[in-house]
Amino acid sequence: MVFAAAFYSMNLPFATISIRRLLRAFSLPVLVLALLGLAGAFGPAAFAAGDADIQLPTPTDALFNVFGVSLNGSTILWLGLVMCIFGALYGLSQVRYLKALPAHKSMLDVSALIYSTCRTYLLQQAKLLLILEVLIGGTMIFYFRFLKEMPWSSVGLILLWSLIGMGGSLGVAWFGILINNVANSRMAFAALRGKAVALSEIPTRSGMSIGVLLVSVELVMMISILKFVPTALAGVCFIGFAIGESLGASVLRICGGIFTKIADVGSDMMKIVFKIKEDDARNPGVIADCAGDNAGDSVGPTADGFETYGVTGVALISFICLAVKPEFQWQLIVWIFAMRIVMVALSIVAWMVNTQLSRIFFKDTKDFNFEHPLTLLVWITSLMGIAVTFALSYTMLHEAFPFFWWKLATIISCGTISAAVIPELTRAFTSMHSAHCREVVDATKEGGTGLTILSGLVAGKFSAFWMGLTLAAIMFGGFFASTHAMGTGHLLGEMMNYPEVFAFGLVAFGMLGMGPVTIAVDSYGPVTDNAQSVFELSTIEQLPNASEEVQKQFGFKPDFETGKHYLEANDGAGNTFKATAKPMLIGTAVVGATTMIFSLILMLKAHEGWTNFEALSITNPWIIMGMMAGGAVVFWFCGASMQAVTTGAYRAVEYIKKNIKLDGNTKASAADSNEVVRICTVFAQKGMINIFVVIFTLALGFAFVNPVFFIGYLIAIALFGLYAAVYMANAGGCWDNAKKLVEVELKQKGTPLHDSTVVGDLVGDPFKDTSSVALNPIIKFTTLFGILAVEIAVNTKHSTAHALAAVFIAIGLVFVLRSFYGMRISNKG
Repeated sequence: MVFAAAFYSMNLPFATISIRRLLRAFSLPVLVLALLGLAGAFGPAAFAAGDADIQLPTPTDALFNVFGVSLNGSTILWLGLVMCIFGALYGLSQVRYLKALPAHKSMLDVSALIYSTCRTYLLQQAKLLLILEVLIGGTMIFYFRFLKEMPWSSVGLILLWSLIGMGGSLGVAWFGILINNVANSRMAFAALRGKAVALSEIPTRSGMSIGVLLVSVELVMMISILKFVPTALAGVCFIGFAIGESLGASVLRICGGIFTKIADVGSDMMKIVFKIKEDDARNPGVIADCAGDNAGDSVGPTADGFETYGVTGVALISFICLAVKPEFQWQLIVWIFAMRIVMVALSIVAWMVNTQLSRIFFKDTKDFNFEHPLTLLVWITSLMGIAVTFALSYTMLHEAFPFFWWKLATIISCGTISAAVIPELTRAFTSMHSAHCREVVDATKEGGTGLTILSGLVAGKFSAFWMGLTLAAIMFGGFFASTHAMGTGHLLGEMMNYPEVFAFGLVAFGMLGMGPVTIAVDSYGPVTDNAQSVFELSTIEQLPNASEEVQKQFGFKPDFETGKHYLEANDGAGNTFKATAKPMLIGTAVVGATTMIFSLILMLKAHEGWTNFEALSITNPWIIMGMMAGGAVVFWFCGASMQAVTTGAYRAVEYIKKNIKLDGNTKASAADSNEVVRICTVFAQKGMINIFVVIFTLALGFAFVNPVFFIGYLIAIALFGLYAAVYMANAGGCWDNAKKLVEVELKQKGTPLHDSTVVGDLVGDPFKDTSSVALNPIIKFTTLFGILAVEIAVNTKHSTAHALAAVFIAIGLVFVLRSFYGMRISNKG
């Protein structure tokens, strides 16, 4: 309440949606939740094997041999906590390092303006998050207090960890925009020296600071639950924490994706309409575009990565508590946390090694491919990660699990190697140097814009095929290692039930093992994108005596042309590696979701008394109908998020065309730029509200229809979501770099060829940065919240459950209609 009052009292610019209007918008769902609370009070008694019954094992004094040193699990967690605190401090320290790098005042002023806009945007999102937490918190209160009859003190602790999870997503996102805006001006200025390697090191350092801080903060929070929360409540606090960070990531990812693409499309259209350059300072949409690069490409992925890391860990812990034999649980939990802690340090070491190698290999290279140092970093980290996985697993587990330690390490390594293979596959479809990207340009030369679009669609479809097969192969590797003796005569089934499901969770765990580096190469993109914009917006070339001033103040003569060329080429590398992180995050969401869905299945098995899983047969009509519903929701979501971008971009273009002043001006007015930002924020929040209410109410409504139907729904959300996301992300990435290829290599800006590839990029913008990326947190939020929804549903009388299903589905369909009919371009309301 204190935070809510503080946010409400702020007189923020660009304010778009008042608290009163938001509460009015949510009044009906809140009322229905209240009715649910009354109706559910008459349901049957609670049952075992649900979320509230996840009991973490009591810590034991069992010793682990960690590289020759005997430590108990509690000591390992304490040491891990200290290491993660140092990791977070290391991430923070990089802000100071980057601030010490030189930059011209004109560039620093542009970065400060971008940051102030991003900060205002994030404060608006914080307000929205607090209101949406009321809905989620209300559901959790009903479930834990009135259904499970837990004392208010316990419920309050669960809600506190939910808020901490949400705050963690917001906090790391905030740090991301802070350090990226420190880095972008320093990178823009460094380009004037004409030395390519430095332009690779600055955004990589910024990205590593975000990745290390993100993972370290995540681990501090999760270890704190293990260490400081009573064992009886630790399990449910993990669930509350995961739901909170999932809510934060969903809002920041979806809103950021809508905001950035409204601004990007609105700004880019001016290149065609007025024949001006991409980051022309006279264009009022450029500042919004720069802020959007942070909102969509920094805030969204950072919050998403934070949530993905946490939810995957919570899913594994939940499975261990539900399916692993009690005598093995504590050892496995300690081992998992030890692996994650060591991987933080490993990522820093890999980055340092890569930096030195890059300086050796590329020091004097003029025709520089900025993708090479990033590719080298990914492969170094992946191979080192596999080696450390086997070494640490052996030293910690070989005495307790002499026949199993290497199988567990093999399963994790399947995920770790995929963290290098998947980026390579993505580069094959999105890199400026890829055959698919060049095919888009070649097709455009003869066929114009039509073939631009068709060639990009082909690349996206093909990429989904290869990505799907790759993920299936990786999952098969984990499955094979978990269910076959492989020469030892022992199976993982001797220590747990359903080892293949645990294997899928470990594969997702392995994909995230090199999390700091995955986040680093993803965060490389917004820095390079903004650096190019900062260079143009500073108008440093037009400043009187700028060259002499730089030489006098900083000791070198600026090379403007080479600097601009390097910045544009580096932006292409940033586009590619932004693309590589997207299938990684969506892949972990889908693979990790299997573990959470199976936890739900185990809960239903206990409640329904199934002797096996016959109710989940593909011949069961409820499964088929649920999968049909899940596929429908995925396609609606893609349309709804794109509709918000389309309508918002229309409004932005309409305003810019009326207010842009090209004659006698060097920069757009602050008032016009602020208005474009306001338009972007309005439609980002309107679109988010529609989407969130639909996802929230349909999860409850479909759970009340039939639990088996809901399982089919969750499976379809994951599978349809995977292919839709990969297809759209890589098609968009291919179009983006086809435009960059025309600009950097062919040097044909302002030509019909360039105009056609700009249109392709405009189509790809909401594909890659709005709909595709937001499916990741949607999959995890729906699955995680769905477990609570099903538990509420099966504890409600059938007649009441069906009535509530009809009410919730009706509310969801109302907001489905609002997502189009209330937001279409022809609606001036």
